[in-house]
Amino acid sequence: MTDRALSRTGARVERLPLARFTTLGVGGEAEVWFVASAAQLAEAMEQPYRVLGGGSNLVIADEGVPERVIRLAGPLAERDLTPDPGLSSADEIVTGWVGGGVPLPGLIRQLQKLGLSNLEGTVGIPAQVGGAVWMNAGTRYGEMFDGLHTIEIATPQGTVQVTPADLAWGYRDSGIPRNHVVTRVRLKLRRSTPEDVLAKMDFADQARKGQPKMKTPGCAFKNPGGVSAGRLIDEAGLKGTRIGNALIAPEHANFIVNLGGATAADVHALLDVIRGRVAVPLELEYELWPTQGQP
Repeated sequence: MTDRALSRTGARVERLPLARFTTLGVGGEAEVWFVASAAQLAEAMEQPYRVLGGGSNLVIADEGVPERVIRLAGPLAERDLTPDPGLSSADEIVTGWVGGGVPLPGLIRQLQKLGLSNLEGTVGIPAQVGGAVWMNAGTRYGEMFDGLHTIEIATPQGTVQVTPADLAWGYRDSGIPRNHVVTRVRLKLRRSTPEDVLAKMDFADQARKGQPKMKTPGCAFKNPGGVSAGRLIDEAGLKGTRIGNALIAPEHANFIVNLGGATAADVHALLDVIRGRVAVPLELEYELWPTQGQP
């Protein structure tokens, strides 16, 4: 494969540094497939692969990954918010298909302008729809599964459509297997007004004001048993701890930020320091590429 080529189904394939696709800004090179159709996606899935959306909640190794990295493009990154008349009612609408490659922040802004509610609790999450669904991204004010009607998933055996009731989803977990790709979703939304939706978005966004504005994957650890992971890290005296160019943010101890030129090794070292100093076992919210015991 050359540095840039087309696959047999027309997917654009390039070898690229993955750091450019992540909110943390670290990660080595991989072969990136930009797929715009079911046929291109099926071809990309013929060999070991990973799926990269908005790049939040993700720390990629400095050496990159050996697998193909799939990015959804073209029609798989488009949205149709027209209410489906056969599924919608006076109070609730079900939209047309929204591609997994659609940026979530822009989608939330469009829903607000249309006066459509259920997903405003995800405001500010720098993800794409597919990744946000896969991990059930959210805040204390709401999560992706609050607004899902149907989920289309590409599996190694073919494409299936499921509803949330078909999945064992929960906190930061959709129940969708790791090697499956969320290609499209239909949204289930309540009719409201732009003003009311904006008010809810502003309320949810206020909780983010103390979060760092620098390059970061987001929260490092899940809250154990309802206790704030950030508070536990802060009480361990770790705010402001720096290794290389990675820093435990002074604004919020559950965030690791890239001061500029940080490496994945720097971030992993900080994660190890946190685990070693906090008495309560902490479960990572970050996705690590590669993860120990996984490709």
